[in-house]
Amino acid sequence: MNWGKVFYIFFTLMSLTTAAAFLYENSVVALFIAGSVNMVSTLLKIGVRNILSAELLAGSLVADLHLIPAFFALQFYGNDKIAVGLVIGAVIANLYTILVTMIESSKEKVDF
Repeated sequence: MNWGKVFYIFFTLMSLTTAAAFLYENSVVALFIAGSVNMVSTLLKIGVRNILSAELLAGSLVADLHLIPAFFALQFYGNDKIAVGLVIGAVIANLYTILVTMIESSKEKVDF
């Protein structure tokens, strides 16, 4: 089992689910947690050397660049609509990353 892959998939799923939690309850704390978890996920993907590693990192960076401004829009400007819109973009980026991970996993050669 590739533990590095387990960790970055875990953090990608955690980012997706915490962003979804923010969409359920518009809370600055939930948004901060989603952004923090997504940044950890991005850092874990930097060292990945897989077939589609560039696509994985790009998807995670897109989610970061949605969650960070969403946090600032909600915390400092109190603009819920922009924050929710940006978080929806981050959810889409994380879904893309999970889809790419599934495609990449299906292309890997399995040695028994």
